[in-house]
Amino acid sequence: MHPRWRVLPLLVLLAAGCEDGPKPPGPKEQAEGYYIKGTSEYLQGRFDEALTSFNTMKEIAPDDPRLPAAYGELYLSMGRINDAATWFELALQRDPKRSTNWSRLGFIHAQLGKIDEAQSALRKAVALYPKDYNALEGLAELHLKRGEKEAAVSHFTLAAEASPDVAKSALVLRASEVLTAEGRHAEALELLGQWAAKGVRTPQLLSSLGDEQVRAGQLLPAAESYREAASQSPRDPTLWELVGEIYTRLDKPGEALAAYRESLRVKDRAIVHVALARLHLGRKDRAAAEQELGLALESVSGSDVRELSELAALLSTLGRKPDALRILTSLSAEPEHAKDVDLQLRTAALAQELKDEATVRTVCARIASNGVKLKKCP
Repeated sequence: MHPRWRVLPLLVLLAAGCEDGPKPPGPKEQAEGYYIKGTSEYLQGRFDEALTSFNTMKEIAPDDPRLPAAYGELYLSMGRINDAATWFELALQRDPKRSTNWSRLGFIHAQLGKIDEAQSALRKAVALYPKDYNALEGLAELHLKRGEKEAAVSHFTLAAEASPDVAKSALVLRASEVLTAEGRHAEALELLGQWAAKGVRTPQLLSSLGDEQVRAGQLLPAAESYREAASQSPRDPTLWELVGEIYTRLDKPGEALAAYRESLRVKDRAIVHVALARLHLGRKDRAAAEQELGLALESVSGSDVRELSELAALLSTLGRKPDALRILTSLSAEPEHAKDVDLQLRTAALAQELKDEATVRTVCARIASNGVKLKKCP
């Protein structure tokens, strides 16, 4: 056979192979690509780019059932509430069985002050999907606005049960806040304790649990709650300070000293040095107390009322009453503290003790100018 005839079948095969090569994407594939691109841009907070991608998708596949919800989520994130409402209403026309669409529309109605419409939409979301924790939370907030405290607590709790672990603590705390605002501290303590036992042990929940345990007189459990919260909050010195205060009240100076030292490791604060000084005074160690007083004076911020008040009290205890009076006089003269009667009276009493009549008259006049009537000042 001539070599030329052996080459022809190969050319035919190559030509056929070229015809079977990759085809350009059709409309369906293009729309899918723009949907994925727009969703990715939305999740990255690139809202303008996402809007462009969804607009392009709309030109290719205007009837894609995912588009209305995608636009709704995007406009909601952009703060364009009315546009979001329009798109979620269209999404519900196309898919009335999708609970998320009802949930989002309920949220939007709530933002627009349409309480009845919001409640109706959120109830439909929960009816379709009882574990829609966003809808349950939204219903809780609506009940709270209407003064329906029991229903609010119930729905916050249901939302916590249905939510992912990362959201549980905040929802339980909302329920607890409703109870404490009503003075129902025993119920708040029980609620927080139950969820802590379930493993929800965030610093915020444990700190609130500690507060309620202190209120109930459960000091040792409170110390443990604060300690665990402190171990998870390396930048918060106040939790270790609370542990120290509890152990001081329980007459456990060793544990109190260790807790105060942990607080100082987080941040050097005068209020903790004052607490340590008092701890040393209780142990008859005046030299150590004087040393802590010096450290307190070095680290005082000059703006914390509690800190300055406690420092003045310590100075007075250690025989430095003129220095204490200088702090109290300066503090009580601040306009924002003019109505603090306890502070004013403390200042006047110390001034009278030191026979500083001018300061006594100034402070008593300040008390009177704020409409406080006293039989005697100080």
